[in-house]
Parts: sequence; C-alpha cells; structure tokens
Amino acid sequence: MSCAHPVGLPIVDAMTPAVLVLASPVTRDEVRGLSDEVRALLRTTRAGVVVCDVAGLGPPGLGTVDLLARLQLAARRAGGRIRLREPDPGLHALLDLVGLRFEVEGQAEQREPARGVEEEVEPGEPAV
Repeated sequence: MSCAHPVGLPIVDAMTPAVLVLASPVTRDEVRGLSDEVRALLRTTRAGVVVCDVAGLGPPGLGTVDLLARLQLAARRAGGRIRLREPDPGLHALLDLVGLRFEVEGQAEQREPARGVEEEVEPGEPAV
C-alpha cells in the first residue's frame, strides 16, 4: 500500500498565508461565497491566516464592516483568522468605532504584558 505525499513543502505551506483580494462593490449575495472561500483557503493552506487585501474596497462603510466581521467569523469557526492588508485609515477608524479589532499586515501585534511582570520604576517615582 502506498501513500501519496501532499504537494509542496509542508512547513513552508503551513506558514504562508493565502491572500484574498476584495474589490468593491461586494453584494450581500457574494458574502456567503467569500466566507466559503476563506474557509477553503484555511483548509488548503493550513496556515491559520488568510490575508484580506482590502485596498480595493473603496470608501469604508457599514457594509464593509459587516463583510469583514462575517469573514472573521467564518475564519474563526474554521480555526483561523483573517489579517487585513492595506486598510484605508477611515476603515481602520470605523472598525475601532464599532469595536472590531483586526490584525493588520505590517503592524506589530499588540499584546497584554505577561502576568507577574512589573514595569521598572525610576528612583524617586512612586510605584503605581
């Protein structure tokens, strides 16, 4: 009995995220297809991340926020996440306004400090 090996380099393929280019306008009917595509990309690349290029989405609006929220939900349900590439500053502000946080390509990850780690206090400054 022989077993076929998957095509590609497993370590590299698992670390290279797929890119999904989103272009305006995205209709409500297309959202389900894009969600399916995100799940399929996560399954085939095994990277755990799909990069969504949002530069072509045009002016940000609530439709864009709804689309990105649904794509993130689909990715989370499939065990992954999405990362935004080239978001408009207005889109970034709108996402913050509605309380949605997305990882943005090229931005350092913001994490909480580890528990039990205290900041150094300069001599003469009161400890907080």
